[in-house]
Amino acid sequence: MADLKQDVLDMLHELVELTTLDEGDVQSFRVRAYESAARAVEAHPGDPGQLSAAALQQLDGIGKATAAKIRELADTGRVKKLDELREKHPASVVALLRIPGLGPKNVARLRSELGVMSLDDLRRAVAERRIRALRGFGDKSEEKLAHTLERLASAGAQDRTPIAVALPVAARVVERLAAVPGVTHAAYAGSLRRFNETVGDVDVVVAAADAGPVMEAFVALTVVDRVLARGDTKTSVVTRRGLQIDLRVVEAAQVGAAMLYFTGNKAHNVKLRQRALGRGMTLNEYALTETATGRVVAADTEESIYAALGLPWIPPVLREDVGEIELAERGPLPAQADAAAILGDFHVHTSLSGDGRSPLEAMVAAARARGLRVLAITDHAENTVAGVSREALVEQRGHIAALQAQLGDELLLLHGIELNIGPAGELDYDDEFRRQFGFCLASVHDHFDLDRAAQTRRVVTAMRDPSVRMIGHLSARLIGGRPPIDLDLDAVFAAAEETGTALEINGGLPRLDLSVDALRRGRDRAVTFVLTSDAHHESELARTGYACLNAQKAGLGPERIANLWSRERLVAWAKEKRAQA
Repeated sequence: MADLKQDVLDMLHELVELTTLDEGDVQSFRVRAYESAARAVEAHPGDPGQLSAAALQQLDGIGKATAAKIRELADTGRVKKLDELREKHPASVVALLRIPGLGPKNVARLRSELGVMSLDDLRRAVAERRIRALRGFGDKSEEKLAHTLERLASAGAQDRTPIAVALPVAARVVERLAAVPGVTHAAYAGSLRRFNETVGDVDVVVAAADAGPVMEAFVALTVVDRVLARGDTKTSVVTRRGLQIDLRVVEAAQVGAAMLYFTGNKAHNVKLRQRALGRGMTLNEYALTETATGRVVAADTEESIYAALGLPWIPPVLREDVGEIELAERGPLPAQADAAAILGDFHVHTSLSGDGRSPLEAMVAAARARGLRVLAITDHAENTVAGVSREALVEQRGHIAALQAQLGDELLLLHGIELNIGPAGELDYDDEFRRQFGFCLASVHDHFDLDRAAQTRRVVTAMRDPSVRMIGHLSARLIGGRPPIDLDLDAVFAAAEETGTALEINGGLPRLDLSVDALRRGRDRAVTFVLTSDAHHESELARTGYACLNAQKAGLGPERIANLWSRERLVAWAKEKRAQA
């Protein structure tokens, strides 16, 4: 039986969203109850679907009503209350709740008074200047909303699914289909495999001798809302969040050709097909074959197909016709960032931060398990919502020192801090207190609507402070939810070169910040980058791998990334600017 933990978490998170809309209050009793239950399920090491209702209630944060819903999901695959809320609040309305500045009360007012039921409706209402007349809005609010919608549209994320939503769903679908008897291969492809930050849909490729059981398992998944089309080798469904997933079942001998065909973008695939034609072959989703004889040249692996076309294997993240084929024609591709070589993480939160969920000891244990050699504990400073007082940080410093004594040379612990960058570039605490930390990063967490000059000035001012070793999530964006702040990137890169301040590549899927575009602009500058997890739970330390994929996609080599250097060089770098302060 499949582990239902992620299904239960999805249910609880959806209940949070829908109940927030239904009750018009992010702090209602039911909303907070579902949030508490989600934290309890996340912290539980096992499958909550295997627990009785009584056992579920023994988990701190799960009450009788929520336990009953978890059992209902485990026993029937559905939850009546959730179905009722979905019918009352369609997905298009829920999407409005994710627009910055639109709380549940405003969404309800837009819906009831202006008939706004979707992003398209909202755009029309803004364009027709109908929103300013509503209670609680006004001219400035409407202008601000128009600006937000414009920036979200320019980022290309409004009508696509953010990777933070698509990737976990795709991974779970692949896991479930891989467990179907007779399946020898299951993987997602398409723009998701290329690690695009938003996707239009998800392609899944499965190899099996008998497609029937695979299709049955696919349409029965709890994430499926409706079936769009069903055939012998292809089935398309839509999930509860409106994400289309296309499943294709092929023979085991065709896996390489199918994965190649369904991964590259159109332009990349066209160039490969043209290359094949020039060599007397044809390439499709089934095989690379000789045109004259029909003999299969290669099909079972991507590597064999690229080799037959006279090319080295091209990593999936690069298959977007941005010069990767021409580069590959000249010989082996340049060395890429390798997630397995990451030696340190310099952006990690513990439960001391208001939004952290794992204690210090658990974070350290997880870092050791991953083979890290340097770990900076960087809880939030006092000027953020989840910030930590001076007294608590001093106490934490003692705990870290005690752990370091136990660890010896195995893992270097740095007592760090994530400082907040104020609107004028001011930082938390005083100079003397900041200098006591082993590693300081500074990030923007508020005042997102300042103009370009002001945003650039605040960041550069922070970079010039000698205590700041790294700037975190530079654009402060949330993919599909909050547009990036407006920055002069060239000025920021110049300041990074001048001050020696590193720039973070944040591996949190909602952020992926710096973006690929920004990294491409900065890859030829003398700037140091750092792959981080921004972990708030021990399980999230693996997110440095996502940061690494972003670096690969941008063509950023390992020599530019501090935590891919040797341990000795990395430690020296981490301490360098503090020694100069």
